[in-house]
Amino acid sequence: MLVGKTSEDMEIHLRPRRAWLPLFILLSGQIMNSQIGSGSDAETFAQVVKKVTAESPLIVLSGSHNRAVVAVSAAMQGRVLTSSADGFNGRSLGWVNTELIASKQIQKHINSYGGEDRLWIAPEGGQFSVFFAPNTSFDLEHWYTPPAIDTEPFIEVAKSKTSASFRKQFSVENHSGTKFKLELDREVKLLNDEQVWTYLKIPSAKGVRVVAFESTNKMTNTGTERWSKSTGLLALWILGQFQASPSTTIVIPIQEGTTTQLGIPVTSDYFGTIPASRLAVKSNAIFMKADADYRGKLGINPKRAKGVFGSYDADHRLLTIVQQTPVDSTADHVNGAWKIQDEPYKGDVTNAYNDGPQANGQRLGRFYEMESLSQAVELEPGKRVEHTHRTIHIEGDEKVLNDVARTVLGVSLQEIKSALPGREDSTK
Repeated sequence: MLVGKTSEDMEIHLRPRRAWLPLFILLSGQIMNSQIGSGSDAETFAQVVKKVTAESPLIVLSGSHNRAVVAVSAAMQGRVLTSSADGFNGRSLGWVNTELIASKQIQKHINSYGGEDRLWIAPEGGQFSVFFAPNTSFDLEHWYTPPAIDTEPFIEVAKSKTSASFRKQFSVENHSGTKFKLELDREVKLLNDEQVWTYLKIPSAKGVRVVAFESTNKMTNTGTERWSKSTGLLALWILGQFQASPSTTIVIPIQEGTTTQLGIPVTSDYFGTIPASRLAVKSNAIFMKADADYRGKLGINPKRAKGVFGSYDADHRLLTIVQQTPVDSTADHVNGAWKIQDEPYKGDVTNAYNDGPQANGQRLGRFYEMESLSQAVELEPGKRVEHTHRTIHIEGDEKVLNDVARTVLGVSLQEIKSALPGREDSTK
């Protein structure tokens, strides 16, 4: 969708229901073919956007040739819902829960709408958690996502063809009873190809399609009291949900060194032990299956994290790279474990999650997540902390993808594909 800057007729909101399609054709000059491309097991970007805009407006950011497109929702906290590297008829790369959006039903604990980049605040667990009310136990029954980062809209502040900014002011209370007043400011930017190759620190490559975006997130203490470690700190938390498949593997490079020097290579027992068939711990990288058939989460501490991680979907020849604000290994980072903690500021800075059936047989969806967190800072009134999370999708020629993987992640595509058992073992 082409973005106008002053005319109401050129507004980048996609109108709901029947008014949406003619407006789309008028502004973009493209016809929304609702058919899924040959061999695709997922919906197109256009199909997902059409379903969502039937219920809620979207902002679509696009590059100069409309090849790279990104859908953003102010109503859903300024999150990036999905993207495509091949225009409106390209494969939708984000996991989006269109059924939940269409139902307009508010879920009790979390509304898992999906999205490749959504903003939360941490910690999730512990005595300073903002997901558990005071005097409650750390279990699913008492776990609630704060409405401000779950169901309440953000205010749209500004927009252009390639960016959109949002703001939210609210109050929240942690498990220890500390109350916070804060403001979240968020800008989503579509990146051009030149920026992508610059951020990856490699020469521009041919034979691939690219879509990339980043969110710059700021959290300001708008209260009258200083935020203190003794009563709890907050952190910015970005979570990206992507379509799981038996051919997808998450890759997290880590700093090599001893446990004494750097701590354990990975925390992998957030929701119980992850079976060895699903998790491989190498000296230089962590690998986890991303098939949405087994619920598990892992985390990397600040001394191990490199600030870059990703995933590879071999069937679709799709390499995804995530970059976060450079990690300060000496800074405090909140601990999200669901228990009272001895060290509440010795938490992980990079996380990955694979969804799967819970004890009751229910699941959130067929997705996996790649997540990053800011440091935790004792903020004076009016002061803020900032965090950037960048997502880069590259699809196409495997030789090019292999070069990117080796340079950016430190492993080859063959190492990624052979790190874990084959698809026949995906449910073990």
